Amino acid sequence: MKDIMLTAVAVMLAAGAAQAGGVERSSQSVGILFEQGRYAEISAGGVAPDVSGTGLDSMTTGIAGTGDVTPGFGAAGLGYKQPLGDRVDLAIILDEPIGAKSHYPDDSTYLLRGVTGQITSAAVTTLLRYKMANNFSVYGGLRAVRTSGRTEVPLAGYTMKTSTETDYGYVLGGAWEKPEIGARIALTYNSKITHRFDATERFGAATISDGFSMTVPESVNLEFQTGLSPRTLLLGSVRWVHWTQFEIAPPAYAAAINPLTSQPFGPLVSYASNTTTLNLGLGRKFNDVWSGAVMLGYEKTSGDLVPDLGPTDGFKSIALAASYQASETIRISGGVTYVDIGDAKALAGRFSGNSAWAAGLRIGVTF
Repeated sequence: MKDIMLTAVAVMLAAGAAQAGGVERSSQSVGILFEQGRYAEISAGGVAPDVSGTGLDSMTTGIAGTGDVTPGFGAAGLGYKQPLGDRVDLAIILDEPIGAKSHYPDDSTYLLRGVTGQITSAAVTTLLRYKMANNFSVYGGLRAVRTSGRTEVPLAGYTMKTSTETDYGYVLGGAWEKPEIGARIALTYNSKITHRFDATERFGAATISDGFSMTVPESVNLEFQTGLSPRTLLLGSVRWVHWTQFEIAPPAYAAAINPLTSQPFGPLVSYASNTTTLNLGLGRKFNDVWSGAVMLGYEKTSGDLVPDLGPTDGFKSIALAASYQASETIRISGGVTYVDIGDAKALAGRFSGNSAWAAGLRIGVTF
């Protein structure tokens, strides 16, 4: 069982694509720590969401369609792992922990037509793993995250752009393995990381220079696998994210009065509930060079009011993946994911019947 060729790309795609309308772009897996010997990988993928709804018409007292508010996006990652002796391993991971890209089409009469929002980030995580007796190990390290954002609300004459900030957090975890049956369970804690942005806000001709804080939320990952037979593996993950820590609230915008409610606008983005994301699947080795996996994903719909810049609420997904052992040292994995995005209620609209497709490719080299 120890030589079964697993393809973790199914988990990666299910986690990434399912957040197509939200802000999470990485599941923060530590799976690379458990690769054999010296190992490097590169991964790339694309997501094509289709998120639309209906809401208040800006030209009449009726209802208008929003159009598709979530353009497609791509993501890439790098990873490197190296033993530092019989008991210590080093891993370096580059990824995009959070990100967002939304645009309400300009040719709609929907109240928020022309509204755009974007978050970009990049992270470097350095991990050390120490292998103890009885198949247990502990690991931890530091994560640096660089983030910036901007938004535009044309009908209000409002724009906002942040500075680019780099801040730091940490990772702690432990694992147990039984290689002869392909069993492993790993529990990982990712700390929150708080950015303090300088911001430039504009309402019409008025320019306001101020600042605000935003927290990349803490999370807990449980990743597991076990052999069911010499060629079949059960694998899955549970991910909890403390999304109530996440808020984007530029001061001038948050204090301005919303004509729909006669109350302050409040945050551009915030969440009233935390999330628990489940993935469960099977991996199968077909022969010496080919293996595959199927993965089901689920995140409960909260029913909360969601941000207009991220109008999704929960999901169900299915991912199919295949892995090809091109040589003794090169493994190529790829997969596709379909996501049924949960219906959502935003302040100005209702969103239903939405979905996303994703595809990804990963090349791993052992040397």
